[in-house]
Amino acid sequence: MNVSQLYIDSSVSDLPAAKDFERRLGLKPTIIDNSRVLYNLIKESPDPWQAGKQTIFLTRNYGPFVRHCPGTRDYICCDYKILHFGTYCTMDCAYCILQSYFHPPVLQYFINHEDLITELEDTLGQNSCFRIGTGEFTDSLIWESWSDLTSKLIDIFSQQHYSVLELKTKTTAIGHLKNRPHQRKTILSWSLNTPYVICSQERGTSTLNARLRAAAQCQEWGYPLAFHFDPIVVYPGCESHYREVIKTLFDNVRADNIVWISLGTFRYMPDLHGVIQERFPQSEIIHGEFIPGLDGKMRYFKPLRIKIYELMVEWIRAHNKDVVVYLCMEDEKVWTQTIGFNPATKGGLAAMLDQSAKLHCDLK
Repeated sequence: MNVSQLYIDSSVSDLPAAKDFERRLGLKPTIIDNSRVLYNLIKESPDPWQAGKQTIFLTRNYGPFVRHCPGTRDYICCDYKILHFGTYCTMDCAYCILQSYFHPPVLQYFINHEDLITELEDTLGQNSCFRIGTGEFTDSLIWESWSDLTSKLIDIFSQQHYSVLELKTKTTAIGHLKNRPHQRKTILSWSLNTPYVICSQERGTSTLNARLRAAAQCQEWGYPLAFHFDPIVVYPGCESHYREVIKTLFDNVRADNIVWISLGTFRYMPDLHGVIQERFPQSEIIHGEFIPGLDGKMRYFKPLRIKIYELMVEWIRAHNKDVVVYLCMEDEKVWTQTIGFNPATKGGLAAMLDQSAKLHCDLK
């Protein structure tokens, strides 16, 4: 998806980061005093979701930059923290929750980086083990052509000894990561899926092989790695496809350099159903066996989730019996039947992931 319009909030238009972003993007900006003007233009477009992917809005974040992951008490949560520097994505996945999470969806980038860095350094100054990621409300690396923020974040994390930065992506935009003195305090992670799902549901993303080549390259540069099978999509023949993906993963990277692997099946808020039908009329992902979950999201019938988790854990363990595998937003019963234990017996999921980060990322 090509960006064709740039809007800048007048309150940040003179900031050096905004000027640099504008120069690199190569578009003449429209300066606005009220974001509602832009939001109304997006909403009035024939396809607001596509219009939002072609429009970047540079603005200020008036809320916290460091946030708790929006989990739910009804499922086991990993106590992840989000570094909230932007919203939405240039790629176009049918299942993407961001299509219904933001109203309207727009490529919004917070340019008051001095405030971000101050808040981040205050957080890191607590000398507690934090796992902080930038890939919750946007892809971590889609902004690399226009901003040096990622490089600055890697440098900041490299200078402390308690926390890790996780950069989560479906891209291969890793050029800026070379030769950075990361000190193994930054984890590069990729969302993985079967070639069938990537081709049919993930428009504009990198292929599976391209993602794994990028991961192997980052491994050569000394970065620890992580991988996320989320969403796992249940369809006829998916079992053999996911088994092959797992084999390909371990063929490309060292098992002992993987900090964690997460598993999560496709789930969605009910209002995303209509968006998928409208924007991806050929998609069949919403036609599975779904029931409402405790968090209000539509989820695969529990036996279906348990079956695919059991298989994937078995296949992963065949390649590396010690790698930390965890489930994203599942209950104790599903954990016990698929992973073999309840995280509470090991001090909780957060403690498990913190310990793995300490082992792989040279933390105190």
